[in-house]
Amino acid sequence: MSGSGAPEQSAPHARGMKVTVVAAQWHKRVMEGLVTGALRAVEEAGAQASVVRAVGSFELPVLVAAAARGGAEAVVALGVVIRGGTPHFDYVCRAATDGLSRVALDTGVPVGFGVLTCDDEAQALARCGGPGSDEDKGYEAACAAMSTALTLAAMRV
Repeated sequence: MSGSGAPEQSAPHARGMKVTVVAAQWHKRVMEGLVTGALRAVEEAGAQASVVRAVGSFELPVLVAAAARGGAEAVVALGVVIRGGTPHFDYVCRAATDGLSRVALDTGVPVGFGVLTCDDEAQALARCGGPGSDEDKGYEAACAAMSTALTLAAMRV
């Protein structure tokens, strides 16, 4: 199980923090769970959320970069890529991962990585935080982004 060894996670105290959730549209049921979990974390933290929709996971980095440059203190990138019978899966996963990492490093704005890369829909549903899910990766990604933003702010003191 991918969640094995994960730390206990709860929303940090991030009152007033500006958080942008950028979410892909593919696999509506999975994405609904991811977005719901991310927004729940932002609300529990006392932060302010805005949501931007991307067509797919490949398009996430450019929108996350715009959010980071546009004043977001933390950005949560949510998507799902399900393996198919072609190398397309590998290209999209690599582009999304590399692009999101680059945005975080280039802008200094934390990016919560909530892009599920799964072999099948059942794995995605088990991780999306919806009914019957074992994990809530949208919640985890939002908590990670906000916690990192708070750590960065403390380091700048």
